[in-house]
Amino acid sequence: MTKQQQNSFSLALRDDHVAVITMDIPGESMNVLKASFADEIDAILNTLQNDNSAKGVVIISGKKDSFIAGADISMLDSCESAEQAEDIARMGQQMFDRLEQMKIPVVAAINGPCLGGGLELAMACHSRIATDSGKTVLGLPEVQLGLLPGSGGTQRLPRLVGVQKALDMMLTGKQLRAVQAKKAGLVDEVVPVSILLEAAVKRALQGKTKTAAKSKGMLAKLLENTGPGRNILFSQALKQTLKKTQGNYPAPVRIIEVVRKGQDGGYAAGLNAEAKAFGQLCMTKESAALRSLFFATTQMKKETGAGKTQPQKVNKAAVLGGGLMGGGIANVSSTKAGVPVRIKDINEQGISNALKYSYDLLQKKFKRRFISKAEMQKQLLLLTGSTDYSGFHDVDLVIEAVFEDLDLKQKMVADIEEHCAEHTIFASNTSSLPIAQIAAKAARPENVIGLHYFSPVDKMPLVEVIAHAKTSDQTIATTVAFARKQGKTPIVVKDGAGFYVNRILALYMNEAANLLLAGEPIEKIDKALVKFGFPVGPMTLLDEVGIDVGAKISPILTEQLGERFAAPAAFDKLLADGRKGKKSAKGFYQYGKNEKKGSKTVDSSVYNVLGVTPAGTLSADVIARRCTVQMLNEAVRCLDEGVIASARDGDIGAIFGIGFPPFLGGPFRYIDTLGVTNLVASLRQFEAEHGERFAPCSRLLTMAEQGSRFYP
Repeated sequence: MTKQQQNSFSLALRDDHVAVITMDIPGESMNVLKASFADEIDAILNTLQNDNSAKGVVIISGKKDSFIAGADISMLDSCESAEQAEDIARMGQQMFDRLEQMKIPVVAAINGPCLGGGLELAMACHSRIATDSGKTVLGLPEVQLGLLPGSGGTQRLPRLVGVQKALDMMLTGKQLRAVQAKKAGLVDEVVPVSILLEAAVKRALQGKTKTAAKSKGMLAKLLENTGPGRNILFSQALKQTLKKTQGNYPAPVRIIEVVRKGQDGGYAAGLNAEAKAFGQLCMTKESAALRSLFFATTQMKKETGAGKTQPQKVNKAAVLGGGLMGGGIANVSSTKAGVPVRIKDINEQGISNALKYSYDLLQKKFKRRFISKAEMQKQLLLLTGSTDYSGFHDVDLVIEAVFEDLDLKQKMVADIEEHCAEHTIFASNTSSLPIAQIAAKAARPENVIGLHYFSPVDKMPLVEVIAHAKTSDQTIATTVAFARKQGKTPIVVKDGAGFYVNRILALYMNEAANLLLAGEPIEKIDKALVKFGFPVGPMTLLDEVGIDVGAKISPILTEQLGERFAAPAAFDKLLADGRKGKKSAKGFYQYGKNEKKGSKTVDSSVYNVLGVTPAGTLSADVIARRCTVQMLNEAVRCLDEGVIASARDGDIGAIFGIGFPPFLGGPFRYIDTLGVTNLVASLRQFEAEHGERFAPCSRLLTMAEQGSRFYP
């Protein structure tokens, strides 16, 4: 058998009689599985079965840093029925079953991402060897697309790692590093990249070795291997899942059902249930919304934010201000973007706080064995600090994270223009001040831009890139590219008070405050919006962000955008009572010694401060609608005014910036689902009851007349 080349797969027989199947899709940076590959794989397996000289098989990727990143999602979008999607799943199951039934040993040699269908393929092999590269991760993230693993994953993963670990992985989509995967029983061996192929060949020549099932503790055995134990295990999993998802996501529930079917009824019954559930989930509106998000973020990665202008490389960055935001920005710039960062603060304490921020996060990663001691030290060495502008002469991008004071920010622009190079970009992390005002006295206004992060910086995925009228395309493209290197999803927005995210959030928060002042209990308002799909309720969010921060932003928005942004006057009473939220251990909820672990208790004394007697009369649905229609109306205004370039950017901004429910696809997709006429009717009803802050914007009225949508 000589070398055989198909379109994306090649087969070569080595002198030691090990056949190597290499997957390398031409013209793609990553391998993804497509239904059209079935014939190619069949042909290769036929060749192997008809050739008695091969003693073993190794499956490896021809891509430098990736094994198989999953299945091609676009093929699911072309399915018109659950049956068509079910057929795709059954085809994958049959293909991997055939691989598993090979008489000679089949070894997966994994380097880089091995996700979704890629891991399902690897699990069908008789053993798996992974590299110790930081890029090697294994997982089944289908739940994040509103789906479940459809090519045998729900049945093979529990066999390898046990039911509890398998459910945890599939219900969260979490990815394991190679060392964690070995500990869990998912891979058999971890080796350096340089010897991956040789180690896999050696393994294949050892013959089929029965992979030892991961030894379980006594409790796990009782839970997984007995009928009553399984009842407890699955009912607990379901209870926790429903608590977490509020019943808004169908996929996690189906994953539990399908795993259980396989455990109780056997492998064939499990596969049958898996394919059926996969087909049905593929047709749900939740999966369609989550897949649209996936396509949107993938498409955005290819854009510079400034047309054809290409970014310049940022070799060194600096951060002004060592507070919580400054520390977070310095951290993602050094650990993710991998560039040296100079931190400037007016005192040594600020610098030491910013350095400690990174040290604490890296220490946590080191303890969990995500990084080595050497890697941790290497990343810490990228951070330096100073109380003056020494070390700023060769900085390409400066990010300012000082408090909201226009004079101070303008002075910083002047300082940077004096101490840095002509090309140095000045990016302001302001949350409310227009960038044009910050750049008003700049000698080089084309280098001034907004770069608005969300707190906590190391966790929140969104960043708003704000261009004022004079910002150059070069500055936009370079800033967008750098934000991506920091691991962020950037959206480019037009300059103006509140930009996009805080602007739509402000009206939502104000409405929640109006409901509170009308007597609706704090926890009832929060529960209604968590049930709707937000990660936390608005009152909890206000405590987290800081009631004082809301009070500062509100007048700026009101002055520039009108009375609908005026915060309820009663909020001054909260600040007069020293209630800033969590940071002052005094807000809507109890903090400090009164705080109960794992659950929040309302600080009922807040009602006296506000002069309110809680006696809620409204349903959860009305509460959620009153808050969300404000956000939807304002999002459409932002699109109309060109604050955001497209409905897509508006959806991504709301989901990644404030946790708008992902299963609804974002404000604009949700309006399409609701129907514009229904939204206008809701706004009109609330306008009649509560005043003109609910008046629908002109674009919504036009769309209602024309019966149009945001997405085709």
